[in-house]
Amino acid sequence: MKLRTFLKGMRDETPLLLAVMPFGVIYGIMALEAGLTKVQAQSMSYIIFGGSSQFVASKLFAESTPWSIIVLTVVMVNLRHLLYSASVAPYLKALPFGWKALLSYLLTDEAYAVTINYYQKRPDDNYGHFYFLGAGLILWLTWQMSTAAGIFLGKMLPSSWPLDFFLPLTFIAILVPSLNNFPAIAVALTAGICSIFFYGFPYKLGLIAAALVGMTTGFIIDMRRRRP
Repeated sequence: MKLRTFLKGMRDETPLLLAVMPFGVIYGIMALEAGLTKVQAQSMSYIIFGGSSQFVASKLFAESTPWSIIVLTVVMVNLRHLLYSASVAPYLKALPFGWKALLSYLLTDEAYAVTINYYQKRPDDNYGHFYFLGAGLILWLTWQMSTAAGIFLGKMLPSSWPLDFFLPLTFIAILVPSLNNFPAIAVALTAGICSIFFYGFPYKLGLIAAALVGMTTGFIIDMRRRRP
């Protein structure tokens, strides 16, 4: 049962990997162009393991942005993981610390998207963490290999290949299925519109500002809906 659940997690995650692979390749290429060494670029994928924050960090590094701003930006971009953690925490509360630590490391946008859907359909599954592990592990392996491919083979790829198209495609594939209620739609629209207006902010801070406005919108709507 454990192995079957683990393999199901890997299988359900596989469709999203089609967009993750070119995403990782683009990051590997961009990291080198930003001035990072091959070891630094690959290490970032091991340590941070967050595609969007790695992209932002690379761009800021290329612009000689102060390290304090880079760290702050990465933290802000990854704040959404706190929301992911709060969402899956009720299903993991009975697990020992070792399991929680491992799964928290593997918690990414793509892994969360399939895992929370699984938990919502099977809230009483005692082996749900093996599903989470399967989804997160195959994503981790794919990200590391695609990053390495971008680092070592990126210059061999034809420049005509539209690899950058897969960057927004990845997040569209994650976002659209979750837009199933008014608060989610409101947050997405607010953040999207604000990101356009805030695009010219220095140090890419427009992304952070748009995210904060979107989260604030969702919080306000949720609070109003909870009022008797």
